[in-house]
Amino acid sequence: MAIAAASSATGTASSAAASSGTQLAGSFNNFLTLLTTQLKNQSPTDPLDTNQMTNQLVQFASVEQQIAMNKNLEQMVSLQQAAQLTAAAPLMGQRVEVEGDALPLQGGAATVRLPPAGTARTARVAVLDSAGRTLREAQVSLGQAAQDWRWDGRDSNGRQLADGPYKVAVTGADASGGAASAGFTVVGTATAAERVNGVLKLRMGGASYTFDKVRSLTASN
Repeated sequence: MAIAAASSATGTASSAAASSGTQLAGSFNNFLTLLTTQLKNQSPTDPLDTNQMTNQLVQFASVEQQIAMNKNLEQMVSLQQAAQLTAAAPLMGQRVEVEGDALPLQGGAATVRLPPAGTARTARVAVLDSAGRTLREAQVSLGQAAQDWRWDGRDSNGRQLADGPYKVAVTGADASGGAASAGFTVVGTATAAERVNGVLKLRMGGASYTFDKVRSLTASN
């Protein structure tokens, strides 16, 4: 799907360049027809200004060169897009840690990676649906090292939820219970790479992330 989307976008741009070239060719042919007609019927006492004719020819040549350059750039962009998608292929099936609040529930499980204790000593993890309603929450004590909080895909009533993208929010608290910053990441299995509106994205189940949000990779067992 991602490759098809990239090819479609490139094909549209190439069609635009081809259309411009066709229009230019038609305009140039019309210009030559008018020019030769004018030369045949010009007055000997008031001949056509050769400087003006030369300038018009130069303008046509400049536009033609620009269209050719655009075609070459479109081909380069197309090759670069294909190379980026190909480079992302080895990530498929790998466990990927990304920064973001989109939490992928895959196979009835999802993972939130919490930071070591610092100013924040505890973290409240909340899983939300697309409407912002809290489905599940937990209070986690932070330790000396980063730790994973694993969600079993069930809501607070024990109902198993469908795989897909959910939202996650983490709120930290210091030793006295005051608010404190607590960064977090999510971990999931890469399932696809696609280009959306010119931006290359990594998909984990139904959630997607830009590649600058990737923090680490771990081979799947």
